[in-house]
Order: sequence, then C-alpha cells, then structure tokens
Amino acid sequence: MSLDRYASALADLDPDEGEVETAELVVTDDVLVKAFALGAGAELEPHEHADSTNVFHVLEGAVTVLQGEEKESVAAPGVVLHERGVDHGARNDTDETVVFTASLCPLPG
Repeated sequence: MSLDRYASALADLDPDEGEVETAELVVTDDVLVKAFALGAGAELEPHEHADSTNVFHVLEGAVTVLQGEEKESVAAPGVVLHERGVDHGARNDTDETVVFTASLCPLPG
C-alpha cells in the first residue's frame, strides 16, 4: 500500500474541456482533502463554507482563483487560504488541465 494518495487519485481524473472532475483524497471526522481537475475553460462556481477554513494547493498548471471580489492567477506550486465564510472558487483560463487540492477543516457539522 502506498502512503501517497495523490498519484492513484489523479490517474482517474481526465476532464474534457469545460468539465470539472474530483476525487476525495482524505476524509476523516475533522478534515476533507479533495483533488480538483479542471479542463480548459472549466469553473468551480464560487461558494463559501461558513464554519470551515479552505486551503487550495495548486499542483499542476495555473488556475484563476476567485475570492470575494478578487481574482488572481496562481501557478503551481501555489497555496491559497480562504478564511471561513469567504466566497471562493476557481476557473481554468488556460488550454491545459489544471489540478489543485482543496483542504476543508473542520468539516461542517
């Protein structure tokens, strides 16, 4: 058994243009780590987590991160903090697939 959960999860992610695919890497009572692969032009709609902090780790490519009224292209390797209750999302403005993880802690009750 491999300790690395990323490689096996990523092997199953191959989004088409405009498509978002996900895989859960870690799910415990108090944390969720999820991988997101965004095909060219795909968007993870802005949303918020009122009771949880969310952290993006950009692993492949460059993703446009949406946070409140701001947007910024963040290239791998990159880390973005989304405080509790702040609207956040992601968009792929490139022609290549972008991959990032989102860590949510604590899990909403």
